Amino acid sequence: MTDEQMKFPIGKFTPPASYTNEDIREWIEEIRTLPGKLRHAIAGLNYQELDTPYRTGGWTLRQVIHHMADSHMNSITRIKLALTENNPVIKPYEEADWALLPDYRLPVEPSLKMLEGIHQHMVALFESFTENEWIRTFVHPASGDTISLVKCLGTYAWHSNHHLAHVTETVKKLSKKAQSEKLKA
Repeated sequence: MTDEQMKFPIGKFTPPASYTNEDIREWIEEIRTLPGKLRHAIAGLNYQELDTPYRTGGWTLRQVIHHMADSHMNSITRIKLALTENNPVIKPYEEADWALLPDYRLPVEPSLKMLEGIHQHMVALFESFTENEWIRTFVHPASGDTISLVKCLGTYAWHSNHHLAHVTETVKKLSKKAQSEKLKA
């Protein structure tokens, strides 16, 4: 994939006009399986390889993994606010600035563990939702959009796969590079 293709390796999220029970089941399963898929994707990578950017000017794999934990931590907070308050205005955060904080240089294991726990909570909540809970909403102040919890589920399933593709495509490039270097030796 080119750098341009790597910006959105699975395309941008386009919410469907209406949500089916099958959409919801598939998205919940994507949330459920993301932590294991991510852990599997990076198995065998060393500390330096995790510092490989997924595209020129993009975040490193390490930053992507830490970002996913932070983003999904914010998501579950938004979900719980929407479940317990009437159309709350959520607090956005500056993800690019967070990616520069010192904890983004840590090994990725703490963020993988965070994702495992957060996704277990998400799945437990999503699987318990009634029809009325799916239509509960929150407001994102940056865009002014009112977002339903069913759209939030779809967005975070996409977000999971979007960043998983950043990781898996970069790992493929690293593998090809290592094979090429072996052939040269």
